[in-house]
Amino acid sequence: MNDAAPAPTPAPAPRKRARVRAPELVGRGGWLNTGGNELTLADLRGKCVVLDFWTFCCINCLHVLDELRELEEKHRDTVVVVGVHSPKFVHEAEHQAVVDAVERYGVEHPVLDDPDLVTWKQYAVRAWPTLVVIDPEGYVVAQHAGEGHAHALERLVQELEAEHEAKGTLRRGDGPYVPPEPVATDLRFPGKAIALPGGNLLVSDTTRHQLVELGPDGESVVRRIGGEGQFKEPQGLALLPDGRVVVADTVHHALRAFDPVSGEIELIAGTGRQWWQGQPTSGPALEVDLSSPWDVAWWRGKVWIAMAGVHQLWTYDPATGTVEVAAGTTNEGLVDGPGAEAWFAQPSGLAATEDRLWVADSETSALRYVDAEGAVHTAVGTGLFDFGHRDGDAAQALLQHPLGVTALPDGSVAVSDTYNHALRRYDPASGEVSTLATDLREPSDAVLVGDDIVVVESARHRLTRLRLPDEAVRVEAVAHRTRRAATEVAPGRLQLDVVFQAPDGQKLDTRYGPSTRLLVSSTPPELLLTGEGTGTDLARELRLNPEIAEGVLHVSAMAASCDDDPANEYPACHMHQQDWGVPVRIVEGGAARLPLVLAGMDREES
Repeated sequence: MNDAAPAPTPAPAPRKRARVRAPELVGRGGWLNTGGNELTLADLRGKCVVLDFWTFCCINCLHVLDELRELEEKHRDTVVVVGVHSPKFVHEAEHQAVVDAVERYGVEHPVLDDPDLVTWKQYAVRAWPTLVVIDPEGYVVAQHAGEGHAHALERLVQELEAEHEAKGTLRRGDGPYVPPEPVATDLRFPGKAIALPGGNLLVSDTTRHQLVELGPDGESVVRRIGGEGQFKEPQGLALLPDGRVVVADTVHHALRAFDPVSGEIELIAGTGRQWWQGQPTSGPALEVDLSSPWDVAWWRGKVWIAMAGVHQLWTYDPATGTVEVAAGTTNEGLVDGPGAEAWFAQPSGLAATEDRLWVADSETSALRYVDAEGAVHTAVGTGLFDFGHRDGDAAQALLQHPLGVTALPDGSVAVSDTYNHALRRYDPASGEVSTLATDLREPSDAVLVGDDIVVVESARHRLTRLRLPDEAVRVEAVAHRTRRAATEVAPGRLQLDVVFQAPDGQKLDTRYGPSTRLLVSSTPPELLLTGEGTGTDLARELRLNPEIAEGVLHVSAMAASCDDDPANEYPACHMHQQDWGVPVRIVEGGAARLPLVLAGMDREES
C-alpha cells in the first residue's frame, strides 16, 4: 500500500495566442472622461484594455456600449474600456458632437476623439463597431467585429487576469475614468415629440429615461412620466385612436402604451431582450423579441415600427396583440422593391399620410416611403456612403443622417436633417428638395402646431418653434463621401476571407447543419462579375469588373458557436454577426486579398 499523496494535477498552460504590439492611441480631438488628462498605452500598462471603435450614428455601436457595461462593472479594477470615436459622417468629426454623444449615451469610460481616423487605420479596423483587446503587457490578443461578443470577452478577460496575475504583470486598482459635471436643463437630448389632443406637447426626454409633458408654449413643464425603471432611452411616440400614446422604449427593446388621462404605463410588445438572427419575426407581441425600436407611427390600422436595430419595419396590431415584419431583410443598404426584398439602413423616423408611410433612413441619408401595396421607394438618397447638404432635384439632392420626418399640410414632408443641423422639405409634386431652416442643433423630429412647426433640437435640449416659411432658405450646396479611405484592390480575382475563430471554450454549432453564413453583394451591381450571393463558407473568391473604377462591397457574415462542454446536454450558444460596407478602388498593384475579422486574429497579417 502506497501512502504517498497523489501528485497534484498540473495547472493548464496559458493558451498560445497571437500577439501584436499595440499601436499608440492618437486622436486630434483629444480625450474625454479623463478629467483633462491625456492617456497613453504606457499609462494603461498592467490593465486589460478593450478598445471600442465606435461612431455615435451607429445603432450596432450603441448595442455594444450596452454589452460592455456588465464587463466594465464586474472587472472594474482590472479592465479599462477605451472608446475610440471614429466618425463616418462629417458631423461626427466635430468635437462638440462627440462630447454630446458621450453624455447622451451614458458612456462611462475614457473616449479618444479621433476625427481623422488615425488610430482606426493603425489598428486596420474596417467596421463599426470593432473591439480590440490589449493584454497588460501592451500586446493585441483579440479582435471582434459587430455585436454579440460579451461572452467571449468575459472568458478572455478571466484568462488574462489569471495569466498576468501569475506573471506579476497585472495591476489592480481604479481606472482613468473621471465623470463629467452634470448639467441642469428641463430636457436632456430629447428625441421625439407629438401634440396631445388638449394642446400640450409630449416629448421623449431620452437621456433622462422619461417622457415630459410641456404646455402649448413648448417650455413649461406640466409633468414628468416614468424614469429608468420604466423607460430606457425612449424615442418615438405615436397617438392611438383610443387616446393612448405608444412609446418606442428603445434600449428596453420594447413598446409601451402610456395613457395621458390615467397616467398608466403598459408593456404592449417585446420581451426586454434584443432580437437576433434566427429568432421569430412574428407572433404574440409579448413573446417576440424586438431590436432598438426608434420610432412609431399609426398607419392603416396598425402601429408601424422603425426597427433601427435590424434595419427593418415591423408592425404591431392592437386588435390581435401581434407583431410581424413588414419590410426589410435585415441586410443594411438601400434597395427598393417589394417589402420582403427591400433593404434599409437604420430607419429612425416615420410619418404617415393617407397613401404613404414616410421613412427617414438614417445610415443611407435617405428619405424613403412605403406605398399602399407595401412596396418600398426612395425619394432622396443614393446609398451608405454619399451624404451632404444639396437642394434641387431629388435625384441629386443630399441629406446627412436624418432622424425624423413630418407630413406637411400641402402633401410635402419636412425632414429633420440631423447632421446638417437643418430642416429640409421634399415636395413629391415637383420632385424638389429645399431647406426650410438652418442653425438648428441635431434636430431629431418636428411636429405641426397650427401654422408653426416645432422642432426637437436634441443637442440644444429644447423645442424650437418656427413659422413655416413661404419660401425655402437657400444654402450653398455641399457634397460629401464617407471619411473612410477606399481599400485599393487589384483588378480580377479578389480573395475574401472572413476570419472567425470560435472563442476559447466554444466550438462551431453544427448540430443542425452549417453554422456560418456569408452574403456578398456590391454597389454598383456590375462591380462583381462572380462571387455574389449567399453561401455557408466564410472564404470566397470574388472576380471584380476591371471596367468599374470604384464601388462598395457589401459583406454580411454570421457564425454560431456553443460552449464546448461534453457534460452539458444543453450548452449555451452565441451568435456572432457583422455587416461590412467596404469602399474599394480598383488599381493595378492593389491587394489580392480582403480579410474581414469577425472574431479572432488574422493569422496572415499578425
